[in-house]
Amino acid sequence: MWNGRVRAFVAAFCLGLPFVAATAGEPVPVEAFAHRGGYSMPRLSPDGKYLAIAVEQGEDHAVVIFQLSDMSHMKSLLRLPRFQLPADIHWTGPERLVVEMAKFFGSLDEPELLGEIIATDVQGKHIQAMFSREWGLELHGRGHDEGYAFVAGTPPKANDHFYMQTYMWNDENNTWLYDVNADGGARHQISQIGVGNMGFTLDADGHVRYASGLNTLNKYVVYRQQNNQWVQLSDGNDGNRFVPIAFSQDNQHLYAFVNTKGGPSALVQTDASGSQTKLLAKDDFSSIGFIQWTPQQQPFAAASATGVPNETILDASLPLAQTYQGLSQKFPGQFVDFSSYSEDGNMLVFEVSSDRNPGAYYLFDFKQMKIQKLFDRKPGIDAGRMGQRMPMHFTASDGTPLEAILTVPAGASMKDLPMVLLPHGGPFDVKDTWFFDEEAQFLASRGYLVLQVNYRGSSGRGPGFVDTGYGKWGTRIQQDLLDGVKWAEAQHYADSKRVCVFGASFGGYSAMMTVIREPGLFKCAIGYAGIYDLAMMYEKGDVKDRKAGRNYLEQAIGKDPNELAANSPDKLADKINVPVLLIHGEEDQRAPFAQAKAMRAALDAAHKPYEWLTKPGEGHGYYNEQNLVDMYNHVQAFLEKNIGPGVRPN
Repeated sequence: MWNGRVRAFVAAFCLGLPFVAATAGEPVPVEAFAHRGGYSMPRLSPDGKYLAIAVEQGEDHAVVIFQLSDMSHMKSLLRLPRFQLPADIHWTGPERLVVEMAKFFGSLDEPELLGEIIATDVQGKHIQAMFSREWGLELHGRGHDEGYAFVAGTPPKANDHFYMQTYMWNDENNTWLYDVNADGGARHQISQIGVGNMGFTLDADGHVRYASGLNTLNKYVVYRQQNNQWVQLSDGNDGNRFVPIAFSQDNQHLYAFVNTKGGPSALVQTDASGSQTKLLAKDDFSSIGFIQWTPQQQPFAAASATGVPNETILDASLPLAQTYQGLSQKFPGQFVDFSSYSEDGNMLVFEVSSDRNPGAYYLFDFKQMKIQKLFDRKPGIDAGRMGQRMPMHFTASDGTPLEAILTVPAGASMKDLPMVLLPHGGPFDVKDTWFFDEEAQFLASRGYLVLQVNYRGSSGRGPGFVDTGYGKWGTRIQQDLLDGVKWAEAQHYADSKRVCVFGASFGGYSAMMTVIREPGLFKCAIGYAGIYDLAMMYEKGDVKDRKAGRNYLEQAIGKDPNELAANSPDKLADKINVPVLLIHGEEDQRAPFAQAKAMRAALDAAHKPYEWLTKPGEGHGYYNEQNLVDMYNHVQAFLEKNIGPGVRPN
């Protein structure tokens, strides 16, 4: 099934994707932003001999394995079914690895975990299903699995085993944990809890200590194993959370996130029982979002989830902390992330990225004290021609401090620029960050200032900040976005006569709602894969199909028909007084095509001008490169027509 495809596929996946050149003085070609080729997720084998890499080429994905002593030749290639991709790669032994599977249902979504796991070896042979519904691979004496599974961890010393937590379709009230032999797939149950959707935390000896997560009511709960029984520690209703992360390899310390009264997450160290807490890192505005770990599972550096991620060293006496500081100085203005070690700690893979650099991976050989560049995440992007992304704070109209991120066209002075408001999707537990953003950089490359606002409901500032967005899709969240636009205009960053809004998914909803809520503030609106009829979410779309999803809808948008109508753009189309561009995929399952058709019908009935771009076969966000090129070109033409051309690049 697999090996027959390898030879024909190797040429497409050779290291070195096409670089899309740009003529001096001209904008970066749109193809550079639409190109879907790239490399990611490098994982060192335990003995440091091999490197597994996730590779994307258009609509095709694969896991490629190289022998580090000869990176010019592939050891093997595992090609994955169309639109499926590796969500994560875990080595279980020196020549065996397991792959957690995901699928792209549209380019706007994070890859959705399929809950399926396969195993392979460095030769690309002996491929087996560890947990599978439809791969058609032989299971270990079982029929197909009817549920979802995820890797909960691996032993500190690779022994061809891994830990797997499972959720079954016919039982939403239980979560199971297994020790699985990756060489054959035999499972041994080691724990179970009578709560669905939990994640397990194991110590270095493979003993289960904690279970935590959001239950089917979308409430955070955490349990500790005591005397072979689960004891609930907190239901999170008081806003205080204890979120276990990992045990040190000597089992003396547990590292966890702690939230007080719903505030930002702080990183703490406790003893194994969760008492005797020591604060390691905190930020009054932001949660701790980035942690650097030693191979022995000891954190040595941490950074905030918002703003520019400047790492705080937790223990400067550790050699790896000193190495980290040295590498950060070697790559000024960029973020260094230690991503994969060999088991003996002699080999390290690290990533360097920034607001303008989508990411590059390097190999550090500690024995030879040698650094070797492996590959760029997106070779077609010229970082030198990208815009600077500037996180800032402003105060909303009700006094709440919020984060805004401005992307400034390369070489432009930040004064009275034509601007595009770019609301992120979600809206909950999602945020815009300082790191490279494809759509923001495309717009900046066309000469537009881009404003992104981490409105209430966004992640990065603790569960309390997320909760303040529930039930406020069309009200307070929209006001946060509008306050951001007014702030940018008051600072003379933006030309108030040349402002448009362009959003995708929930951002598409916001593109319509902001022009409804504040007539005269915008000159145009672009909705991409948007939600336009809130009541329809209970009837169409994939969120309604799960109990947790239905509970989420009730919390997020409510059930009152009058409230739903009062916050649905298709019921308020007569209030839209700017040109509109609607973009949608005809096979969208998250925001069904019926949403776009309802908005179009409403605009027709209200005799409002609009443009229309849809593509067959596309889901929640365009995936096909040519369709993406067409979309970006339409967006650029629409902006130029309604707010004029952007500033020219230097």
